Amino acid sequence: MNDLLIAPGKPAVRRLSQGEDAMSAPIGVPRRRVSAWLAVAAALPLLPGRLGATGETYPNRLIRIIVPWPAGAITDLTARLIANQWAIDFNQPVIVENKTGAAGTIGHAAVAHAPADGYTVLFATNSTYAIAPNILASIPYENEKAFAPVGLVLRSPQMLCVNPAVPVKTIPELLDYVQKHPNEVNFASAGIGSTSHMAMELFMSLAHIRMQHVPYRGGAPALQAIVAGETGVGFVDLSTAASSADSGLLRMLGASTTERSAFRPNVPAIAETVPSFQSTTDVALFVPAGTPGPVVHRLNTAMKDAFRLPQVTKPLLEAGLVLVAGSPEEFPQYFAQECEKWRKLIETQNIKLQ
Repeated sequence: MNDLLIAPGKPAVRRLSQGEDAMSAPIGVPRRRVSAWLAVAAALPLLPGRLGATGETYPNRLIRIIVPWPAGAITDLTARLIANQWAIDFNQPVIVENKTGAAGTIGHAAVAHAPADGYTVLFATNSTYAIAPNILASIPYENEKAFAPVGLVLRSPQMLCVNPAVPVKTIPELLDYVQKHPNEVNFASAGIGSTSHMAMELFMSLAHIRMQHVPYRGGAPALQAIVAGETGVGFVDLSTAASSADSGLLRMLGASTTERSAFRPNVPAIAETVPSFQSTTDVALFVPAGTPGPVVHRLNTAMKDAFRLPQVTKPLLEAGLVLVAGSPEEFPQYFAQECEKWRKLIETQNIKLQ
């Protein structure tokens, strides 16, 4: 494979194989999930961007990018940087619309029900395409059939952070502190089913500890809760935690990736203490199912081209993000693993949207 994978502080390198890093969790992959997404990927010929029998060149009008999260979030930042470049490359207007609510499924539904012509694009996170379908009683679309993947865009490492008033400086010290104070330590998250919530559930499950969950409406309020001491602990995306840590407003104990972040190499990976732990916020690009294969590949090429430009990559890399720029063909296996990983945890821990 020769897709890009760029980490902060490192040059562009060849993309990791499916068995490395986030793909390494020993989990089962349901055949029906793999088959469904492989069927989508198999229908995507590598041809120029034309709309089937009509011969209409793509794109020739405005493109809408739907982001199911508020402005300022990682997904929104990425979408706007790429939208600006697409407007130049396509010579067409490209706008970003934030359609939030219902754990991100309102934005997903808007794309699922849009025409399959490549003019409505979805920037989504694994909390909506892999977690929400397993935690919500129902969603207004068929998650495995409603979308065609354009590719995995990037990963955002998360940092396990504590308020400085919490008397711990390492992961082992945190584990010891929680065990000595059962049911007394609260952790903040961006909401039930968010990647920050699920990362903590995975961490507690593997470490055999329990803390009390305090969900907030978004990552920014959760971060402020930790900084203000309303809660003591929480997972925060590196891109938003860095400035608070540099200011001494919170303390980073561990990175959620299997290896230390090049952006914060002094912070150990949690897996160094809790083996097999790994959790990231992953951003992926989708279009409605049925979108012509050449259009899907045109969008994928445009995403990769944007990630070769410093005006796009610089702010993302400076935020500690890992740029993946994967292909439609690679997505099915990743999707199946991610869904199964969180489904098992949700069932085991009996996590429900309250």
